[in-house]
Amino acid sequence: MMKLTGINQITLRVNDVRLSEEFYAGILGFRVDHRAGANISYLRLNSDLLVLVKAETPGTADARDIRVDHFGFRLSSDTEVDEAAIYLDDRGVHLLTRPAHRREGRAFFVMDPDGNLIEFYSMHSEGLQSESSAVDTRSASEIASDSRKENAELNDSKKPRRSRK
Repeated sequence: MMKLTGINQITLRVNDVRLSEEFYAGILGFRVDHRAGANISYLRLNSDLLVLVKAETPGTADARDIRVDHFGFRLSSDTEVDEAAIYLDDRGVHLLTRPAHRREGRAFFVMDPDGNLIEFYSMHSEGLQSESSAVDTRSASEIASDSRKENAELNDSKKPRRSRK
């Protein structure tokens, strides 16, 4: 059984990162932890993260579709992240990524039965680590997109080829 210690983060797709940043930081009291370029902003409230990601397609306030990119569950150590991946894999859960080092800890991604992207994450107590070649800096949506492409290519290669006569 996995021992989740909390929700690591919620990532929202937004039309305007700076406008959303003003709302969450300026009005609700989050603080800007750091930015990853112009399209991603990490906001912190105590130990909780809210990540704002520029949406690829615009949304409207009256739209009924949900704009949550993914959410993350926190585990207490890198070892527990690795064990959680094994636990879920043994139960038939498709891992979109294997555990990898990220800037704040170790993480991997799965999808729930409805296609919601879930991250399992350990958080280093010393905060952000410097980037190195061993750190996966892709966003969750990039990871999911890459995984979908790989799965589509794999499925295409398994299809029998028919010859035309």
